[in-house]
Amino acid sequence: MAESLKVELDRYSPGEKLPSSRALVERYHVSPVTVTRALARLASEGLVVTRPGAGAYRAGPRTATPAAGDTSWQELALSADAATELVPRAVDASGVLVTLAEPPSGTIEFNGGYLHPSLQPERALAAALARAGRRPGAWGRPPIDGLPELRAWFAREIGGGVTAAEVLVTAGGQSALTTALRALTPPGTPVLVESPTYPGMLAVARAAGLRPVPVPTDADGIRPDLLEAAFRATGARVLVCQPLFQNPTGAALPEQRRAAVVHVARAAGAFVIEDDFARRLVHEDAGPLPPTLAADDPDGVVVHVCSLTKPTSPSLRVGALAARGPVLERLRAIQVVDSFFVPRPLQEAALELVGSPSWTRHLRAVAHELKSRRDTMTAAVVRHLPELALPHVPSGGYHLWLRLPDTLPEAALFPAALRAGVAVAPGRPYFCAEPPAGHIRLSFAGVAGPAEIAEGVRRLRTAIDGVRP
Repeated sequence: MAESLKVELDRYSPGEKLPSSRALVERYHVSPVTVTRALARLASEGLVVTRPGAGAYRAGPRTATPAAGDTSWQELALSADAATELVPRAVDASGVLVTLAEPPSGTIEFNGGYLHPSLQPERALAAALARAGRRPGAWGRPPIDGLPELRAWFAREIGGGVTAAEVLVTAGGQSALTTALRALTPPGTPVLVESPTYPGMLAVARAAGLRPVPVPTDADGIRPDLLEAAFRATGARVLVCQPLFQNPTGAALPEQRRAAVVHVARAAGAFVIEDDFARRLVHEDAGPLPPTLAADDPDGVVVHVCSLTKPTSPSLRVGALAARGPVLERLRAIQVVDSFFVPRPLQEAALELVGSPSWTRHLRAVAHELKSRRDTMTAAVVRHLPELALPHVPSGGYHLWLRLPDTLPEAALFPAALRAGVAVAPGRPYFCAEPPAGHIRLSFAGVAGPAEIAEGVRRLRTAIDGVRP
């Protein structure tokens, strides 16, 4: 039918209306659906224009494609500043895109950084957004620091006497990290980071012209003795730390080490940016959680970052920054310059969600599911991938961190896994210096369930067998 209509188009002038759908149904003895599909095909080829409720019209003559411009001048313009910068800014999002980019259809996503849709509280979010939209003033301008009620909720969650006045609502955790690093560290200066650590934070630091300096970690997290030496050697005034279920190792700082980290930073006259991203991703068998570093810090050493995004949905980009003392004003100024404020409907929806009975039920369900999936993936890895070392099984978070044997090159495994139909996160982007060995990170939260975990590990086995000599 589409080919027949294409031949007839020459009878019509540009902009002239074609026969109605009813007429075409009678002429070709087909259903209205077939007529709609035929016209849609012609529209996709630019031959007709369809107007809902009015009909189809012959399209006008196609305009010539404009000549491509010459953008080669940008190469010089974008590199000119690098010659004068002490630490050139490096805008490299590759480590983040590994977990954000959508892989080919049919690929099992062991590289994800968010909950699978089946684990997200979609009905509760929809209800919260609907209720928020009906609130008086929901679409008006919010307070710059955030809704007072939402700031108070975050303050209670952080604990330790943190008040609503010491909290700023941010557009998620990544935005809060960006604000904190820009506020606390001028371009060209060092910033201490755990090794390995979250690639998104390394990308933010380098884009701001900062120089990340690695501080090694062990099974209990960052080592205070090496942290003290790093402060002394570099003169850094900021440490970025994930004390609870660290990404990617899953380590949690024990009580003695938590106190030591804050003490070492205080002695160096430095801040600790506490990225508390995984507190609401605790597993069912974790036991009582330690308080935040900020809760035990009356001196304002800790700048606390947290978010609602990880335990809910990648699109609920609502988080918080908490700080004590004069630094709060600098954080506020940077955030205002960057984004003015977080959209009020999102803040209202977040407030509705965390204040509803479904919030506690959702967190319990997530804790149960994450434990179950962790156990499933751990058992599958131990059984089918015995050459991959698993030094730590976390009790929170959403991933396993695996060390590769020396005979298995990380650079070759990543594309081989994709060809086998499973996406993994390579370990190299998690290190700001040369890594001690090859690693991969496997997420168990972004897949549909146990069957998909088992199939993903099977595919990874195939990829490894294809890479190894």
